[in-house]
Amino acid sequence: MIGPKGEQVGVVATSVALNLAREANLDLVEVAPNAKPPVAKLIDYGKYKYNEKIKAREARRNQSTAEVKEIRFRLKIDDHDFEVKKGHVTRFLNGGDKVKVTIMLRGREQSRPVGGVELLQRLAEEVEEFGSIESRPRQDGRNIIMVLAPKGKKVQTQSEQRRRGAESRAERQARQAARLNAKREAQATAVAEAESKVAGATANKTSSQKTTSKEGSNA
Repeated sequence: MIGPKGEQVGVVATSVALNLAREANLDLVEVAPNAKPPVAKLIDYGKYKYNEKIKAREARRNQSTAEVKEIRFRLKIDDHDFEVKKGHVTRFLNGGDKVKVTIMLRGREQSRPVGGVELLQRLAEEVEEFGSIESRPRQDGRNIIMVLAPKGKKVQTQSEQRRRGAESRAERQARQAARLNAKREAQATAVAEAESKVAGATANKTSSQKTTSKEGSNA
């Protein structure tokens, strides 16, 4: 048996181990059932499961799982539209995602796919700072397809995005707390002023009553 701090307790009977677990208010968990003799450990099983859940969540969060975004071009695209779509490709690559770029051919364009290949190569050259060609241009029916992969690791990008998101949330929470405190202070001030007015009115009324009573007595 292994103790709660990782110390070796030694070989003990199951009943003794259960008694030790009850005395320590812990759980007796079998960690190596196939060992001879089996190995058990004294732990807080609820806390153990919670920590395992947190570790699994962090592992999923840090896992690099790039999505594949798709951008479609026309063969006869003008320079302005090309720059706009190139901006989208750059943004996707910076976000750590792969980009599937598709040139859609119409009619006679299908007999001259070279222009589509040249357009894709031009795009790849202009975004080479952010991504590289993973799948070279190839014709697939009426389309010519190329896949670009980001040069940076998505996990690094996601970590940076999470950091900025956490900072932004902290700033929003601070602003909300400041607004809430200001609102509470304003309410407290209003209540104090109202109580002061009520107290003043009560004092004036009492003073008036005393004056009236005195005048009646003199009469």
